[in-house]
Amino acid sequence: MKRLVVIMLVVGLLLGGATCVLAKGTAKEAQAMVDKAIAYFQANGKVKAFAAFDDPKGQFVKEDLYIYVVDMKGDIVSHGANKKLIGQHFIDIKDSNGKLFFREIVDVGKTKGSGWVDYTWTNPVSKKIEPKSCYVKKSGDYIFCCGIYK
Repeated sequence: MKRLVVIMLVVGLLLGGATCVLAKGTAKEAQAMVDKAIAYFQANGKVKAFAAFDDPKGQFVKEDLYIYVVDMKGDIVSHGANKKLIGQHFIDIKDSNGKLFFREIVDVGKTKGSGWVDYTWTNPVSKKIEPKSCYVKKSGDYIFCCGIYK
């Protein structure tokens, strides 16, 4: 009997773990996270906000959703999934299909204020290159971004 209970617990943990790994954020959640990030930025200032956005265990990283922020030149100033990207000039970066997606992110932010940009990127959960749609929204001198993997 004990063995059966142990086996059931192990199977439950494995299935529960698989469910967590496969969980994907929605478009609605991405938009809400961007709005929450902008409100946090406006209430707390750049230094505190960027530290919060960059914290992989913080409130601005959930499953495969995370906030990243770019300036109007295409420089990454904050990134919730990969701190090594902070300070990188991304305006000429191409995705795996050759798309200059960062130019489009900056363009959407500057001209429309907000919108969606499609590209491919490495999913921090699956570690695979996957199609991604990113919601971008300009606030002040920055463009706040959060994407969903498809």
